[in-house]
Amino acid sequence: MSVRIVATDNVLFNDNKKKRPVMKKFYDYIIVGSGASGGALSYFLSRSGAKVLMLEAGKRYAADTFSSNEMHANSRLMWGGGTEMNTEADQIFLRGKVVGGGTIINQCLLDRFDDVAYNDWRTQSGVGFHDLSTMNRHYDEVESHLSLYTMQKQDWNGNAELYAKAFDNLGLEHSPLRRGQSNCNNDNDCIVCLGGCSRKSKQSTLETFIPKAEKEGLTLISEFEVAEVIHGESFVTVQGNHKGEATTYYGRKCIIASGAVGTTKLLLKSQLQKKLPALGKNFHCHPQWMTLAFFNDTVDSHKGFFQTLKSSDPRFRQWGFKLENVFAGPIALALLKQGYGGDHQQFMQRLRNMACIEVAVRDQDPGEISLNNAGKVVIKKPLSDGDRQRANHGNRLVNDMFNSLGAYEVMTSPMRIGLHLMGGCTIGQNAATSVVNEGFEVHGMKNIYIADSSTFPNAPGVNPMLTILALAHRASETILAEAGQRTTASRTTQKTASKEKTS
Repeated sequence: MSVRIVATDNVLFNDNKKKRPVMKKFYDYIIVGSGASGGALSYFLSRSGAKVLMLEAGKRYAADTFSSNEMHANSRLMWGGGTEMNTEADQIFLRGKVVGGGTIINQCLLDRFDDVAYNDWRTQSGVGFHDLSTMNRHYDEVESHLSLYTMQKQDWNGNAELYAKAFDNLGLEHSPLRRGQSNCNNDNDCIVCLGGCSRKSKQSTLETFIPKAEKEGLTLISEFEVAEVIHGESFVTVQGNHKGEATTYYGRKCIIASGAVGTTKLLLKSQLQKKLPALGKNFHCHPQWMTLAFFNDTVDSHKGFFQTLKSSDPRFRQWGFKLENVFAGPIALALLKQGYGGDHQQFMQRLRNMACIEVAVRDQDPGEISLNNAGKVVIKKPLSDGDRQRANHGNRLVNDMFNSLGAYEVMTSPMRIGLHLMGGCTIGQNAATSVVNEGFEVHGMKNIYIADSSTFPNAPGVNPMLTILALAHRASETILAEAGQRTTASRTTQKTASKEKTS
């Protein structure tokens, strides 16, 4: 098959079956995935004038079509209906399958990484821009496109009140969480936001970067599951299935932004294991445990803003875990309790008397992502002795906190939840131990880039969404520079670092 570039829009192919040339749609950039990385990239690349195609395996929902039913939301918005597990079946992983990706099902908590995280990254990766002073410019840019809100004391619900009091009792520091939200007008049902924000308030890429990109000409195709990416010297071929129909697209460059599991899976399915020996290695997450406490008084942790506070005592960073006030819907809570029958029923009947604090561990020992013979993802992520010790330390501390408040029962769920999935396509300078180089380019493949959480060298111990957005901005600059173009900071960024609100 011979190829001739005709224009930005099309490529002329020789069709061997019909013995005549056929015109195929051709793009400057094809982005696979629409979450934090893909969404931001779609805007920064589109506003340069490039012709951009975004492919997303999940469905596109309008804000008013998100279901408030927890079971329906899980089955519609997450891979595996939110039931993907590791090989040991003792940790569950949650990842979005919807336009907006993980930004639809997370709480949009937006923190910049600190020097601790970046120093560790730089030591492991050898990448120079893994530095807070360097990344601050990229944080400024992406924050200028978001509405940011720092939680206030008047936003605390009953669970947050208990959380703050417990920290004070033990002489530990806590701070407010910062969230991406705009005119939320919370009506005591914030918890349903985990199944998509019906108020268009949460700053998911569905409500922020993607609409801006579409105004700049972005083409977005949802319900398209990419099966393979084929690298060529002049262009990339992306093959997949769109609503049951095999479809192929072509682009000068392809940026894979499907998250740690999705991006790694796609490269593995593209048979790149031999070329990339580090592919699938170095998988991390933030393993989380929820501890529930029961009080005689009503707490109503499910009402109002259910996440408003975080641990900020510097000792927590040294101990390798953090604590947040959090809660969950009734289906998720039911899964936290072992057993069944009358005992389980009595447990759920006490829902309004439950308080909850979550321990999130900064894991140190990586796992591995692979495919089985059927092409299904296999995640090997056992809990190491070191990570178990960190978890036990955190859970004992939470137990002490609840006891200081007079809880009559405290239960730490044995169910481990893997959030903030990272690694599998680590960034670095050595092709033997990493998958992408400092320019986000896959080693040995000048036309394929990766700019999502799969490139993380290790677990940062900080919510990663804002940094994924910032890395996407940096990647867009690198990609456009190689094409002889440039992306400029927005006027908002030039005037101010962010438009953060505090009231």
